[in-house]
Amino acid sequence: MIHLPGENPDIGANALRVVGAVHEFGSITAAAAALGYSQPAVSQQLKRLEKRLGLAVVERVGRGVRLTEAGLVLARHAVTVATALDAARGEIAELQGLRTGLVRLVAFPSASATLVPSLLARMKQQHAQISITYLEAEPPEAVAAVRENRADLAITFSYPGDRVDPHRESAQGLRVATLRRDEMMLVLPAGHPLAGAAAPIDLGDLADENWVAGCPRCRGHLLDLCDRRGFAPRISYETDNAAAVFGLVEAGIGVALLPALAIESVGRRAGASIRATSGQDHRTLHAVTAAGAERVPALAAALRALVAISSVV
Repeated sequence: MIHLPGENPDIGANALRVVGAVHEFGSITAAAAALGYSQPAVSQQLKRLEKRLGLAVVERVGRGVRLTEAGLVLARHAVTVATALDAARGEIAELQGLRTGLVRLVAFPSASATLVPSLLARMKQQHAQISITYLEAEPPEAVAAVRENRADLAITFSYPGDRVDPHRESAQGLRVATLRRDEMMLVLPAGHPLAGAAAPIDLGDLADENWVAGCPRCRGHLLDLCDRRGFAPRISYETDNAAAVFGLVEAGIGVALLPALAIESVGRRAGASIRATSGQDHRTLHAVTAAGAERVPALAAALRALVAISSVV
């Protein structure tokens, strides 16, 4: 059927999935493999969709393809439609008495040794039929994974006043729920003059120290905090590995500022002293999902479990 201008062409949920997969995987062949279709079947779906729309959805670029403006519009809505369909299937499964499902989880490194194992253990105990896959990624990549339908649930974090907070623009249209506050703590060599201080320590008292910085966003937060105290920290070492941070501090190489969750992932060491900051510095942990994803029973169960373990971990 040829649709005239002003008519509403039938796009179809499956066609949206195909366009979304082409956008995510970058080629028709890769999209077909991900969807479990043959390459000719995907090509035919795209051709039928273009005929219904009266617009090109993909265009050839060298040996590959890319989405046209119309294709990008459809891809943008693919995640929402996929989530709604999963919700519908899940609710029907609930009515049928089924308790199966799949949750694709993504979280930042220090959560890998703390929140994630507790979440997986709780889900295994309470919802053994639900399968969970896990991928480690920092918040910007984790938020993008949810937006692009490569993940269902992301555990992320943000800092107060963070100028590159991925929960602002990139999370528009997604559901961002606050889980808990995660205190920022100073890590000092055991023999440091302030190691035994009873009161919280002002960062300004460490202005002359060498600093060990973490991930780019954590480093940016440290720079911002120190700037507020009127000094620029001398960052001599950078590592995303919390255990490596402790090793450097214990060796007397420098001092560091780490979230309590990262400290917990390594465990306290005899050669390092953990002290609070006078500014009550902290970050906030979040759960990010697609809008309406809480209607998917398997995902709703995972969210409930995450909220429960976040209050005790």
